[in-house]
This record gives sequence, structure tokens and C-alpha cells, in this order.
Amino acid sequence: MRTDAEHALTAFLDQLQVEARASEHTIKSYRRDIGHLIRYCESKAIDHWIDLKQSDIRAHIAGRHRQGISSKSLQRELSAIRSFYNFLLKKRLAESNPAQYVKAPKQSRKLPKTLDVDQISGLLEAGTSSVLEIRDLAMFELFYSSGLRLSELAALSLADIDLPDRSLAVRSGKGGKSRLLPIGGKAVSALENWLAQRLKMAAAAESALFVSSRGTRLGPRSIQLRLAQWCRKKGIAEHLHPHMLRHSFASHLLESSQDLRAVQELLGHSNISTTQIYTHLDFQHLAEVYDKAHPRAKKKS
Repeated sequence: MRTDAEHALTAFLDQLQVEARASEHTIKSYRRDIGHLIRYCESKAIDHWIDLKQSDIRAHIAGRHRQGISSKSLQRELSAIRSFYNFLLKKRLAESNPAQYVKAPKQSRKLPKTLDVDQISGLLEAGTSSVLEIRDLAMFELFYSSGLRLSELAALSLADIDLPDRSLAVRSGKGGKSRLLPIGGKAVSALENWLAQRLKMAAAAESALFVSSRGTRLGPRSIQLRLAQWCRKKGIAEHLHPHMLRHSFASHLLESSQDLRAVQELLGHSNISTTQIYTHLDFQHLAEVYDKAHPRAKKKS
């Protein structure tokens, strides 16, 4: 590209550093992302930024996508290009922003990993041999029983649990929303065992449902580590993240009930499209249900 085009890019990066006070990492990312666009311009003999059209930006992003670059990375590259062109517009070095209405290809949605019912049983029926394991079992039972998020489990306080009513209150879920959830019988029993031990561990003023050996609230990271330790000690080979219990809750409940709206409410999803991802996890099962139940699914012999 022409020297004045390179100078414009240098001025933009300097502005990011001095006026916007962007980090060195951010500036490197912008330089790299716009560097990919420069290589496209060189391949098309485009000498200056003002010569780039919307069709060029689309072609550039499409080419990057064919190279296997993820949608998330392409969105970031487009954001960098838009910011650069907004700078050029302010400096009157461009007449329009060719990246303004260009969108990155949609990311294919990854299906969440789940455990089957036998794996869940193996995880939760491994037995306990210490006070901390009694606590851990209560956490994991409650996680799977009520489909909680990790942050929601860690935030639970004693006042949020109503064992006689077999329910719990999530006071501040994602987006600040609250919801009331049922607690299954196995989780109730595990919680009763833990609450009898909690009296010996919790600090006097501590309101948290789950506390550490120091008597203070157990944080999300500690819960993750306890699950990993539980799996190692119980001989469970698969690497489990706490949210796999939430995903398994959703998948198993949807498989049994086929009630998407109810599962949406229990998970605390604002949009049902988020819940619909679980319908893809066991399509074969749903197809079998359809074949057996639908009056016109089978041809008459």
C-alpha cells in the first residue's frame, strides 16, 4: 500500500495508545487484524483505504472464513476495521465505512456435553467418607436436582432453602432475575446430612449454605476444584465441569417431559432459543417417541 496509507494506520494506532489508553495487547490485536486486511489489499492491488469497497470487505472476511478462522475472530477483525475507518472518517481520509454493514458468518453452535443417567448415578452414589465430602455430595446433588448455574449455587444462603417445601429461591440469577425451583428427594436428604455438619463448620455470622473448612462461603472456583477432586478420588475418569450437571439436568428433564417451556423456566433462560439447544442432544430418542406416538408416522401394512 502507499506510504500515506501506512501513515494513516500508524496514526490510528498512536491514537489508541495515547487518547484511548488502550493496552499493548489491544494495540497488537488491532495491528494484526488490520494487517490481514492489508495483505488482502496487496493481493488485489488496492493502494489506499479510500479505494476499499463493501464488496472487498465481504470478500476479505469470506476468504478468512474459508481459511478456518472462527466467527468470533472474524467479528473481532470486523470491529477493528470499523474502528479504523471511523478514525479515517474523522480525519477526512475516507468517505465511508465499507465495513459498517458487513457481518461475520454465524458460528455453529456447540452442543453442551452431558452425562447419561448411569454416569450421574455413578457420580452421586460413590459414597462419602468425610465432612467435606458430605458437603460436596449435597452441592452436586443440588446442582443436578435443580439445574443451577455455578454462580447461583455458590450464592445460595440458608434463607434461600426451604426443605419442608422442597424448594429453593435463586435471588439473583443471570440478568438479575429471580426464580423458584424444586429440590428432588435425593438432594433434600443430602442437604439434611450437610446441614447437620454445617453447624460445626460455619462461622457465627456466615449465611452461606455451603462453607469452606475456614467457615466462610465457598466460591465458584473452589466448587470446580472440589468436583475435580471428587472425580479423581472416586475413580471417575471423565473430566467434569460443574455446568455438565446443569446440562444433564436440562437434557434428562426434556427427554422425559418434552416440555420445552417448563425447562426454560427452570433453567432461567430469557430466550427459548437458548433452551432449544437441548432438543438436539437426544434427537434419536425424540424420533422414536414420534414414530410410536404419531398416528400417521407409520405406513399401514
